[in-house]
Amino acid sequence: MKVRFLICSLFLISFLGLRAQENFSAAVNFKTVPTDKINFSETDIALFYQKKLGTKSKIANTLEYSNLKVNYDFNPYNFYADQEKFNQVQNKFEYSSEITEKTKWQLSIIPTANFQSKLDISDVTVLGSLSINQQLSSKLNVILGAGRTTIFGTPKFTPIVAFDYKMNEETDFKIGFPDSKISYSNNERNKFSLTNSFNGNFYHLDETTHTDNTAEKAVLSQMTSAVEYERNVSGNWFLNFKAGYDFNKKYNLLDGSDHKIYDYNSGNGYVLGIGIKYKQ
Repeated sequence: MKVRFLICSLFLISFLGLRAQENFSAAVNFKTVPTDKINFSETDIALFYQKKLGTKSKIANTLEYSNLKVNYDFNPYNFYADQEKFNQVQNKFEYSSEITEKTKWQLSIIPTANFQSKLDISDVTVLGSLSINQQLSSKLNVILGAGRTTIFGTPKFTPIVAFDYKMNEETDFKIGFPDSKISYSNNERNKFSLTNSFNGNFYHLDETTHTDNTAEKAVLSQMTSAVEYERNVSGNWFLNFKAGYDFNKKYNLLDGSDHKIYDYNSGNGYVLGIGIKYKQ
């Protein structure tokens, strides 16, 4: 009980003392990815808050819970078939500030708990990033940085590179790694986006009887290309739809030394998603 209290405190501390009248949003998203052998379905709930600190600095915080369910249509050896449900609790705290009129820096700290069903302090991993945003012209920004991320499945240090070009008030191009996005808005109620992202995650598995090939982590990674549409349906309420495809999708089981002991060879799959968001 004490362990769970400490973990919850770690994720909630950034929300203490915040006032609801600042920029706030809440979102629920559902996503499904059917592949040749395995069907993945994910539910995600997120609370976002941001606040200006004077004229040059800003903080933002996103508290998120996601639940991933895995349906093994094809698993001939019934290998680790009990791995059907995975959970993640994540808190992303961001601080950004101006160095000069055209130069900004941003720091993010992301404690995350990735577990199957039994939450423990050993399931907590700290991720994060540090980046610099340099304005080259009135329309072009360059973003450079590095972070400890899970885009390839397990936590690794990865670069952050992006060129952000705002063509006009309706169209914005952001090309880089690990995320790229082209967005267009024909009016204040509609927003269309074409996205490409490298993304992944891992989950600590529940304790099992130790053998020479005991799996301790489930690891997933892929590159996702998608078309997204967001619609302001009424006042502060928004609906969003997503359709795309997962390329180079991997789903492996690792031992305690991060050595691969089993490859589900799930294959690639289509991505379909729907969500609802409240903003103020």
